[in-house]
Amino acid sequence: MESTRRERVGWYFYGWADHAFYTTVTAVVIAPYLTGIAKAAAGCASDDKCADGYVHPLGLNVAVGSFYPYLVTLAVILSVVTLPVVGAIADRSKHKRKLLGVFAGVGIAATFGFWFVTGDRYLLGGVLFIIATMGLSAGAVVYNSFLPQLATPEKRDMVSSIGWSLGYIGGGLHLALCLVAFAVFGTGESIRYVLVSAGVWWGVFTIVSLVRLRDREPVEVNAVGGNRVTAGFRQLGHTLRDLRKYPLTLAFLGAYLIYNDGIQTVISQASLYATEELGLETGTLATTILVIQFVAFGGALTLGRLAKSIGAWKTVLLSLILWIGVVLTAFWLPAHNPGAFMLLGAALGLVLGGSQALSRSLFSQLIPRGKEGEYFGFYALADKGMSWLGPLVFGLTYQATHSYRTGIVMLLAFFVVGFFALLAVPMRRAIVASGNVPPQVL
Repeated sequence: MESTRRERVGWYFYGWADHAFYTTVTAVVIAPYLTGIAKAAAGCASDDKCADGYVHPLGLNVAVGSFYPYLVTLAVILSVVTLPVVGAIADRSKHKRKLLGVFAGVGIAATFGFWFVTGDRYLLGGVLFIIATMGLSAGAVVYNSFLPQLATPEKRDMVSSIGWSLGYIGGGLHLALCLVAFAVFGTGESIRYVLVSAGVWWGVFTIVSLVRLRDREPVEVNAVGGNRVTAGFRQLGHTLRDLRKYPLTLAFLGAYLIYNDGIQTVISQASLYATEELGLETGTLATTILVIQFVAFGGALTLGRLAKSIGAWKTVLLSLILWIGVVLTAFWLPAHNPGAFMLLGAALGLVLGGSQALSRSLFSQLIPRGKEGEYFGFYALADKGMSWLGPLVFGLTYQATHSYRTGIVMLLAFFVVGFFALLAVPMRRAIVASGNVPPQVL
């Protein structure tokens, strides 16, 4: 069934909706906020690096500067089993919109809960962050599984790029409103309002998306019996066995897992690096992230157009070379220099949206027909659910050295190894092997 413009716009709106969490909560607010709460629990001054400060969740000794990176690691590990099952259930369901609404609702409710994270309640903040992140990731699985139904292989790169681009614009507009709140009320007084407002934005525009999207009949799904949940687990077993028939799809997933782990770690830890290592104010950080959103909008569209000329595979490889340059520059960046940080943010924005959007559209070419939700469940593992090693390395490095600069340079390995792993994947042969027709240029 051919998709309509109304459906595609509805799909774009969910990216507009959930990017408020990615942009404002993950990229700007939550890392320094939870680190400050952990400092209070450890008895440290809020403006102190607190190298000797520790909190003790479940009796463990955790340096306050490592608390947030460890939270990110735990959140994605807990997603490892659930996300492929979500994908399997989505493939068997006639009601993808309802699934999208449920998972988004869980994340939105947890985001509202940040209002109660005050004083030294670092454990409450950690639990809510994990729940919100899992809801966000599960919603993304269902959201991504709509893509093959909305665009033909030739148009998929551009539809995916538009989705990412509008997501950055939506997240950027929400962050711009938050900057106004910071300017009027100060960063300390308005943080909890900003956190809750991200949930409101996510919820309102999710409703717009759900109204415009359409449910479709499952396509060529194997009958495995049982209710949707148990059948989802059974289907997961089928998918694991089925994946072995497509070793080149697995090879792409392996490469994506590596380099995307580096990308996700840069995104999730940038605010911690900026505030704790570079000594920048939250307002400066928010302004830089806002610059990134609007540059990323143009970057995603620009790389999308470049992909039409030289192919998505070559464009992603080029973007990984640029990512290596970004990480090296971040390592040498001087402290207390907002201008240099903003310039680096602009460079990051140029490659951020395009590398993510084109990776998604490339993977959509490698999925056997009728298994979009399942395979995008595994894609979500590589996207968010398996992006735990980078934050863990970052956190362990800080715990050992009390230096975020050392942690950031350790991330180079993810981009270098990921580049060569992706270079080794014969994309045209991989697309044909999955039963699809490759585009003219790759």
